[in-house]
Amino acid sequence: MATASLKGKTAVITGSTSGIGHGIAMAFAAEGVNVVINGLGSAADNAAAVEQVAKFGTKVTFDPANMLKPDEIANMVAKTEKDFGAVDILVNCAGIQHVSPIENFPIEKWDMIIAINLTSAFHSIRAAVPGMKKRNFGRIINIASAHSLRASPNKAAYVAAKHGLDGLTKTVALECAQMQITANCISPGFVWTPLVEKQIPDIAKTQNITEEAAKNFLLGKQPSKRFGTVEQIGALAVFLASDAAVAITGSNYSIDGGWTAE
Repeated sequence: MATASLKGKTAVITGSTSGIGHGIAMAFAAEGVNVVINGLGSAADNAAAVEQVAKFGTKVTFDPANMLKPDEIANMVAKTEKDFGAVDILVNCAGIQHVSPIENFPIEKWDMIIAINLTSAFHSIRAAVPGMKKRNFGRIINIASAHSLRASPNKAAYVAAKHGLDGLTKTVALECAQMQITANCISPGFVWTPLVEKQIPDIAKTQNITEEAAKNFLLGKQPSKRFGTVEQIGALAVFLASDAAVAITGSNYSIDGGWTAE
């Protein structure tokens, strides 16, 4: 099995108490990977997320590092190395969104989106790479977006951050190219998550359409007209962390139903 080599390794996954990050955590745990979950949800939600991932029998812990605070990010990596012996896999998934025309885009929202969606990845990678170099092994997977390759109106900060994440990934890939350390992006389109599910009634009300039509409204840019799933993204992340993908680095994998093919 291509992923047999993952058993016993350790993954730190930011933004993993729900949605895509949680799906990736589940996928890694199913392969025997120890997982450090991270997020800013309620204590009950965080505990439930850990319990779900831990059902696979691997060691699962929670770290509350705030992605706006570089010292907390560095401490999360250091604590994982101390407790588990290594950060073998780093998945940067934490992200937020705000939609507004650029002339009205709140400055504080710009700063926060850039900090969480892009700068936090810099801090976690900066903290994790020395240990990866020492062990001559590492897998860095950055969850970008179709917006790392395409722009949309009214999403200046998100598009800028995701384009930046693609560039950061390529730079790290080049710096680590002669070691067993890879860095790649996964760029989803619209994925069916609790966050998206909650948007459907609001879109239907705002557009004065049915909820089914609201789903189609969201999927307007995806030729497949189907939402992606967290399981699909988790499977791709597992592949990119496996020995089968050791020659893949600096790549940006679209998983968007054909959005960026047009």
